[in-house]
Amino acid sequence: MLKRKVKTTAMKFAQNLTPRQGLLKALTLAIFVLASVMPPTLANESEKATFNSTTTLQTILTSSHRSVANRDRDKYRHPAQTLEFFGLRPNMTVVELWPGGGWYTEILAPFLAAKGQLIVTNLPEASKPALAFQEKLAANPEVFGKVKVAQINPPNELTLAPDNSVDLVVTFRNIHNWVKAGYDEQVYAAAYKALKPGGILGVEEHRGKPDISLQESIKTGYMSEDGVIAAVEKAGFKLVGKSEINANPKDTKDYPGGVWTLPPTLSQGQKDRQRFLTIGESDRMTLKFIKPKAS
Repeated sequence: MLKRKVKTTAMKFAQNLTPRQGLLKALTLAIFVLASVMPPTLANESEKATFNSTTTLQTILTSSHRSVANRDRDKYRHPAQTLEFFGLRPNMTVVELWPGGGWYTEILAPFLAAKGQLIVTNLPEASKPALAFQEKLAANPEVFGKVKVAQINPPNELTLAPDNSVDLVVTFRNIHNWVKAGYDEQVYAAAYKALKPGGILGVEEHRGKPDISLQESIKTGYMSEDGVIAAVEKAGFKLVGKSEINANPKDTKDYPGGVWTLPPTLSQGQKDRQRFLTIGESDRMTLKFIKPKAS
């Protein structure tokens, strides 16, 4: 049926042409028609994401399982450099705290699938974001099939993993929410408990002006870097590194809608939109803490 359709279309197209012109154009049209009616599953078969023990972060970043919108944010979030700064290795057990929509999960899951283990936290599924994240994991088993989910309900239910079993805990732009909710200390304590001695806590957070108050942080989403360091070290961690990977000197940190004024949220809508797009995403601290080994 398909062959007859292609042949008929090509013959009609070739009418009133010289024999040579007709043959060339008929062949061209035949190829076009075949491509257009090919089943989508066959046409896209080569685009499926495949990962193994030798897959690099750079390969994952350019993989088709990531949306164009997510890949466009790499220039602001610098995922490869950030994860390398935290010391990520493919054989690690890693906990991602409050993964949100799974932007970093899309990178961590395939990188750790062959030799390591990714554990992500999720809140009670009664909330829409939690349900959406769970559905995202279930919808793509090739990428997320080996991910474990730690169901939490802070501040009381905060077990991330068995004690002293995790190599790396990471959190990206969540601390201001924990502070606002009043359970940041409990989260740090849970991370400390789950990490092995010598394990690492990697933190990325919106960085406010040095003199920003706690009340202003809660309102704007920007946090004091010194304040974050003090709070994490109070939980028993020790700061071992800072990086300016995610710094943005264009961020003036004085917007009417706080950090959410900037991309990707753009809370002001069309008002001054181009200005905020030119600034880009927020200026962020990137900090590396260690759970000290017993002396």
